[in-house]
Amino acid sequence: MTGMEIDRSLIGSVSDPYVVEVEKGAIRRFAEAIGDPNPVYVDADAARAAGYAGIIAPPTFPASFRAPEEPVWTRHLDRRRVLAGEQAFHHERPILAGDRFECRVHFVEVVDKEWKSGPVELLVQEVRGSDPDGRPVFVHRRTTIYRAARGGGA
Repeated sequence: MTGMEIDRSLIGSVSDPYVVEVEKGAIRRFAEAIGDPNPVYVDADAARAAGYAGIIAPPTFPASFRAPEEPVWTRHLDRRRVLAGEQAFHHERPILAGDRFECRVHFVEVVDKEWKSGPVELLVQEVRGSDPDGRPVFVHRRTTIYRAARGGGA
């Protein structure tokens, strides 16, 4: 394939750390947005009755965590050619209201594919979050589809 634009020399790069503080209002709004009425996402008593220390976040909640600046490996990409791909989540424990995480974005890999519409690059990144003691809590793995420029130019 020709015209690949994502700089593979940056694979393995990691963003600067950033802090995410989990607020119960953000959990409630996220649960409402995804249409999940589970009371453990809004009611501390229901969460405790279910065996949790307090209000928990839906498993996909880390999708809402945004780095304060875009990673160097995606800054030059043409947003008009970006499509959302798959996402996966791994948790060591539930995310709780009041949690504070140090997060970093990791550039994992690029996979080249040929679609009917032309070549694409699948950009795989992970947002990894750790608690204040440095213990891993979650990994949000996401694949972004980057379509080739039409006509061979960027």
